[in-house]
Amino acid sequence: MARGIVTLTTDFGLADPYVGIMKGVILGVAPRARIVDLTHQIQPFEIAEAGFVIWQSWRYFPAGTVHVVVVDPGVGTLRRPILAEAGGHYFLGPDNGVFSMIFDELPHKVREVTAEAFFLKPVSRTFHGRDVFAPVAARLARGLSPARLGKLIRDYARQEFFKPVRSGKRIWTGTVLRADRFGNLITNFRLSEFPTVATRPFLLRAGLETITRLAGTFAEVPPGELALVEGSTGYLEIVMNQASAARKLGCGPGSPLELTLY
Repeated sequence: MARGIVTLTTDFGLADPYVGIMKGVILGVAPRARIVDLTHQIQPFEIAEAGFVIWQSWRYFPAGTVHVVVVDPGVGTLRRPILAEAGGHYFLGPDNGVFSMIFDELPHKVREVTAEAFFLKPVSRTFHGRDVFAPVAARLARGLSPARLGKLIRDYARQEFFKPVRSGKRIWTGTVLRADRFGNLITNFRLSEFPTVATRPFLLRAGLETITRLAGTFAEVPPGELALVEGSTGYLEIVMNQASAARKLGCGPGSPLELTLY
């Protein structure tokens, strides 16, 4: 197992020093830690987007990697910090459902992080990324046993933002999980779960537009038109060829979608 790799996923952006401060805390405890920024551009407070990003990314790191996710609209409340162990990796973050896709896919165990001796003092009510998650991640990267952080729990939060809901005989309601840098809208519809999209007519409503075409690549989409492609994660994406579907539709993480199958 690898030791010393810590990934960071936050909604902090890059204009403020928050990310750098977290890295400083980690390096102060674990000077040899290797820190990887997955992204700090999660839309503020979008737990589902962060959950999708960590689900998409964790599998490409060595076993033993510590994944820290700080998208935490409940910071300072009674929500708990948790540590999940799954797939040989550690997932550290708030108990708000951000790891729901991990929990759905992998056997796992979850601990409430209560070992305040490992926290940075004093603990701020507004910056647990610095005072709780960063120092705990650093100690895990140095080989601290998870059992020293707290007891196992079963009542941790889970959400189903990644599961479309059937709303009619042939109608499913879904959502946008993420808008990437190119303006592609990653939906929560997986082609493997809706295979008839590739073989029969369909209609996807997004914003004020409808999409009726599944393309194999971006280049197959005529300029100015919207289409679906199966993205690298297996989820269907609303795309345009060398243009932003997000901008055209006015959609982003959390925007509603409606898929009709014929």
